[in-house]
Amino acid sequence: MPQTPLTSLIDNEQYLTERLVQVRRELHQEPELSNEEFRTTAKLRSWLTAANIRILDLPLATGLIAEIGNGRGSIVAIRADIDALPIEEETGLPFASVIPGKMHACGHDFHTASMLGAAYLLKAREAELPGTVRVLFQPAEETGHGAKALLESGGLSGVSAIFGIHNNPDLSVCSFGTRSGALTAGVDRFIITIRGKGAHAAQPERGQDTIVTAAQIITSLQTIASRLTRASESLVVSVTRINGGNTWNVLPGFVELEGTVRTHNETIRAVVPQQITQIIEGIAAAAGVQAELNWIPGPPATVNDEYWAEFATETAAKLGLETQNLEPQMGGEDFAFYLQQIRGAFVNIGTGGAFGHHHPQFDVDEAALLPTAQYFAKLAVSALESLNSPSF
Repeated sequence: MPQTPLTSLIDNEQYLTERLVQVRRELHQEPELSNEEFRTTAKLRSWLTAANIRILDLPLATGLIAEIGNGRGSIVAIRADIDALPIEEETGLPFASVIPGKMHACGHDFHTASMLGAAYLLKAREAELPGTVRVLFQPAEETGHGAKALLESGGLSGVSAIFGIHNNPDLSVCSFGTRSGALTAGVDRFIITIRGKGAHAAQPERGQDTIVTAAQIITSLQTIASRLTRASESLVVSVTRINGGNTWNVLPGFVELEGTVRTHNETIRAVVPQQITQIIEGIAAAAGVQAELNWIPGPPATVNDEYWAEFATETAAKLGLETQNLEPQMGGEDFAFYLQQIRGAFVNIGTGGAFGHHHPQFDVDEAALLPTAQYFAKLAVSALESLNSPSF
């Protein structure tokens, strides 16, 4: 991609828009999965270096943190995620993925391009910044571990406020949404193994039927949300994979179930593994088989700070963006790990579209690229000004 002088980019919205579209499409064509974002990181490093934007020297295999400002005063961070998904693209776009089985089906290419645009805009007024802005290009959001890597790298040291983005196809293009408190849910994964005694399908009495046991477990797991938890609480327990048997006339001796639990309530999140264990062990004992739970915790709920959520909304309104207070979402987001340590807010920008995240035909409206870049540049500057205020 030919480099355009930074002054031309920031002085002419058309140039900047064209540049961000180019960036987004180049990233879209070469998606990389979590912790494999080597080409993406190299591209970002090149684009940032060409704009004389500093890149922190951190022990990161993929992803990076850029820094803009004089190194004095308060520090604000803005974050984009850069990884893709193991999905075969079916959009038919002229810039569709050229990597088989990999696709930016969650819009992280949009996030990355927008935040690069914000970095350009901030760099253009670096001398005027009332502090420092760190721009995070985070790997491995889809696996739920990338945020931890950046935190452990030391790249968030001294940060007083942090803001993150996710596109939202359910919101009209360029509209804005967030909420105070929990926005996305805690995300946990479970694997249940059921071991019995295989037998001929015509003689089930000579074995221990793991298939019937699995079916009873799947049905009973739904009582955790419907009968063991108050109806007013948000809780989803979903079994998403069943693996058992390999032919039509044999009862298998082994079945494996996999699924996920989502909730915004940390107290409920803590007791669900115990409830699952009680259910599977009780059903297994009645069937004469063994059942075991492997619980794999993921990110907690993303809980926005009240002050910064309202501040982010007010900033959007000042820029003329349509704003709305979102309902809690059941999707997950490892931005939650930042908010456990740093006050801030996670926000949604509308990108329209007929298909949701993780769909092979998912796409974003590129008209939202420049407004998103402008929004995050403005948000970062305004947050620094707020942090420097005597009344903060």
